Amino acid sequence: MATSIGINYGQIADNLPPPEKVVPLVKSMGATRVKLYDADPHVLKAFANSGVEFIVSLGNEYLSDMKDPAKAQAWVKTNVQAYLPATKITCIAVGNEVLTFNNTALSDNLLPAMENVYAALVSMNLDKQVSVTTAHSVAILETSYPPSSGAFRRDLVSCITQVVDFHCKTGSPFLINAYPYFAYKADPKQVQLDFVLFQPNQGIVDPVTNLHYDNMLFAQIDAVHSALASIGYKNVCVQISETGWPSKGDADELGATPDNARKYNCNLIKLVSQKKGTPLKPNSNLNIYVFALFNENLKPGPMSERNYGLFKPDGTPSYPLGFAGVSTNSSSGRSPATGSGSTTPTSWSPQDGSSSPGYMSITSNSWVQFYCYFLNCKLHYWTCWEVPPLLSTVVKANLGVSAIASCRFIL
Repeated sequence: MATSIGINYGQIADNLPPPEKVVPLVKSMGATRVKLYDADPHVLKAFANSGVEFIVSLGNEYLSDMKDPAKAQAWVKTNVQAYLPATKITCIAVGNEVLTFNNTALSDNLLPAMENVYAALVSMNLDKQVSVTTAHSVAILETSYPPSSGAFRRDLVSCITQVVDFHCKTGSPFLINAYPYFAYKADPKQVQLDFVLFQPNQGIVDPVTNLHYDNMLFAQIDAVHSALASIGYKNVCVQISETGWPSKGDADELGATPDNARKYNCNLIKLVSQKKGTPLKPNSNLNIYVFALFNENLKPGPMSERNYGLFKPDGTPSYPLGFAGVSTNSSSGRSPATGSGSTTPTSWSPQDGSSSPGYMSITSNSWVQFYCYFLNCKLHYWTCWEVPPLLSTVVKANLGVSAIASCRFIL
């Protein structure tokens, strides 16, 4: 079910388990792809020979250095080549949401940094296995409704065109961070909750294309496709590098609840598992990275920013996910991006028992509660949609229980 799902592994916290404890967590979830916000050597070493694919990132603070080809070469050698082939690094994200910082110097450094990092890969014969890209906020769009009218901000068109031309030349994806939650939070009276949570609703019809949309995320993705087409690029691969929903927020953060987070993530997983694209691109795979693996207690901003995690730092689910969790019981934890703390052995087992408040139940010789997980996004807002009918499928999983059979989603 999770073959098309990735997970963002942020570490702005001082209480996270060491990466060695995270490996079985990620693998038991079925996630096959992980995105880092750096190139943490502890993580990359821990996931060696795991088969998990990685996007490593080069922070905005390093973009000016990457204008120097020698420094770009050194960075790639130290942070990518050194871990291949044991750790499956497949992509480098150069900067994050650079163009919406409204910092001219930073924006001017983006493309040269990407080009020099790519040139370094070419010099090491790694360009066929490692791509180079950058992640954008959906705020690069000037218009997003209806999806067919999607257009980039006029002041960013020139820079975006150059970046997309780089993607076309090198075969790398265009990454977007998309969060329907922000749209609902900003205007809960106008934005229908069911529309942003993939729940049954009337949806909207694009008056130009006559395409029907029953969730905001797909509408936002197609608005990006339309914006790309408007500048002459109709066949660029678009991936969602971040999307999700917070399970907790401040008093004024309406909608940040465990139940809404569960609905958003589980319904999204359902759609991804059907291997269908968006209304505009029905044959394109939905490459989506959920934000985030853990709650991060040192993130600044409102309470929601610290509560996007599928898991708490001790390895237990933030809300029912279908896993008993990983017990770390680390008193010292890990400092952000470095260090490690003492932990107890990892232990995994499905939650047994026939009672379930859950989203998805799996039947076998005995009932096993297998709740869903995943997701997180920053984008513009919208109105309605209709979730597809209940899905029945045969699921094979290694959850320590034999003969897991028919699976049904409960909406």
